[in-house]
Amino acid sequence: MILYGILAAAIVAGDQLVKWWAVKALGPGGSWDVLPGIFSLTYAENQGAAFSILEGKRLFFVGMTVVMILLMLLLLKKGCIVGLWGKIAAAFVIGGALGNGIDRVLRGYVVDMFEVRFIRFAIFNVADIFITVGGVMLVIYFLFLEGKTLGGKE
Repeated sequence: MILYGILAAAIVAGDQLVKWWAVKALGPGGSWDVLPGIFSLTYAENQGAAFSILEGKRLFFVGMTVVMILLMLLLLKKGCIVGLWGKIAAAFVIGGALGNGIDRVLRGYVVDMFEVRFIRFAIFNVADIFITVGGVMLVIYFLFLEGKTLGGKE
């Protein structure tokens, strides 16, 4: 279980490091076209969820972050999430939630920076990637893998 805690901590550290860089290098209004018309690093302060849904509801999102983390920890403790796949998925969700939670508590908003320009999509960050990937992994886990062994023993 310690390895999954280390994974979650590494996700938080990586997320916060990239956000620190975005604040320092890009700053408010800053943008860098990495692949013009396709992908940019664009500084954004998001006070809501994806696409700024529920903007300004800071306490709601801090509360949801706490609930998400506690739910993952409870599911792990109760043995509802077992095996390598499930535990990595939970670590991804916990790490991502903590990364965005730190921003919400300390800044009042989440720093986003990744912008996919060739489609209309939200600007997002490292934590968002891990929450999304971890969430998809958990859906796959509960629909198809729960109770089965994937990749042998841990």
